[in-house]
Amino acid sequence: MTRRLLTALALGTLAVSAAHLPAAAQTKTLRVVAHADVKILDPTFTTAYISRNFGYMVYDTLYAQDATGKPQPQMVEKHTTSKDGKQWTFTLRPGLKFSDGSPVTSADAVASLQRWAARDSLGRAMTGAGAEWKAVDARTFSLTLNEPFGMVLDALAKPSGFPPVVLPERLAKMPATAPLPEVLGSGPFIFKRDEWVPGNKAVFVRNPNYVPRSEPPSGLAGSKKSNFDRVEWLYLPDSNSAIAALKRGEVDIIEQLPPDYIAPLRTDSNIKVGSGGAYQGFLVLNHLFPPFNNAKARQALAMATSQDKFTAGMGYPLDMRVTYCATYFICGGPNETAAGAEPYRKPDIAKAKALLAESGYKGEKVVLLVPTDVTYLNAEALVAAQTMRSIGINVDMQNSDWASIGARRAKKDAPESGGWNMYVTVAGEFDVNSPISNAYLSAACGNSLPGWPCDKQLDELRTAWIKETNPARRKELLDAFQTRAYEAIPYVNAGQYSAAYAARASLKGLDKLWSGMPVVWALDK
Repeated sequence: MTRRLLTALALGTLAVSAAHLPAAAQTKTLRVVAHADVKILDPTFTTAYISRNFGYMVYDTLYAQDATGKPQPQMVEKHTTSKDGKQWTFTLRPGLKFSDGSPVTSADAVASLQRWAARDSLGRAMTGAGAEWKAVDARTFSLTLNEPFGMVLDALAKPSGFPPVVLPERLAKMPATAPLPEVLGSGPFIFKRDEWVPGNKAVFVRNPNYVPRSEPPSGLAGSKKSNFDRVEWLYLPDSNSAIAALKRGEVDIIEQLPPDYIAPLRTDSNIKVGSGGAYQGFLVLNHLFPPFNNAKARQALAMATSQDKFTAGMGYPLDMRVTYCATYFICGGPNETAAGAEPYRKPDIAKAKALLAESGYKGEKVVLLVPTDVTYLNAEALVAAQTMRSIGINVDMQNSDWASIGARRAKKDAPESGGWNMYVTVAGEFDVNSPISNAYLSAACGNSLPGWPCDKQLDELRTAWIKETNPARRKELLDAFQTRAYEAIPYVNAGQYSAAYAARASLKGLDKLWSGMPVVWALDK
């Protein structure tokens, strides 16, 4: 009740303040209900989407995917490559600056890529191909490879997971084992740390030093010149308060609409409900500790999982969910395959119980992290608890907000000492759709991803798939990779659905919102 009262008071103050502003001034502020509270301000430290979104507000990238998924130059003006594909040269656009007015140089780009490569699966794959980055002059840098790597531009345009954002060299050279202590961006907005109220609000203002591209916005590519002087992220975990604020026009858009509100808002002529792109539910398992350090226990959970129960339980209507998706990637995507999925097509509780017994499980407590402030994740966790209990797992549900789970999941402590056995999350299609972009399928042994999956056969098959250029052989390797994934179970696929956003119908540019990515620079009032 206290939280709701404070939220109501905050929104009331917001409305009163806005009422006294001139009409022109009111149009210059965009108010977004963010899907989570932002705590980590470093998109190369965590895969949390709220930190990724923060990254796109304050940083830019060398390349970016357009609305068709094709890599396009962003901070780069041009590039050349040798016939054998082993030597690349890149030239930055002239006049690029950081938000403090200092120039963006090739040394900044190189240091940023080196920091990114230490964290990201595509970056590590490039390193495995002998990638060496070097600054040539202030605007030119090079990439030298020991062997051809056909995904260079795809890597530099990677939209999610760990997007390769450009930082100042002095920050990029700081260890990637801790979040950056400072935000000095290369992107369209400046983070107003002095107005940041963790657990309530984050504020961004237009970066006067940002040099946009001349092309119109397309996906994450093109111009990022903002139509707004100011963007406010409001954290309103009480869904009723957020919906009421949207209906009253006190906020402009709810980034991730709770599924229960999809149907009623579809009938409101003042509100636009749209698709935020394809998503997949993840049941993330800790491979360091029992029971899920044993593949049979992971297989048991997969064998008991009903995807439709998860997506229906999360509240998504039938027209926004896939009742069963056989692929570990995205159904309807370029890498869809059913290889290896047959044993898991229908839940088999008896077989799941037998596999769990074979794993050596003796009824020990299994710590499940349950988010309390994100409704669909909370529902996903409740269905996960029900699924585990159905095969005899002793579930210890530990509740906390999503931001706290984001911090806790990085701990390698034993579950009984503050660690965990399982948490739930979701991933957009960009972080699902291939053996190298799917966060938990691309995690090679020795990775730093929470859960720390490791399977050397998957590593070998992934490497072969990346290097293969023959389409037929590449498809064979993809099928072999998924078949092995269904044996190793790096994580459990909890089903596919389409996320939703809700916005004031008067907000322009909503057709440019791209698969859940925060392209606020394409919006206008």
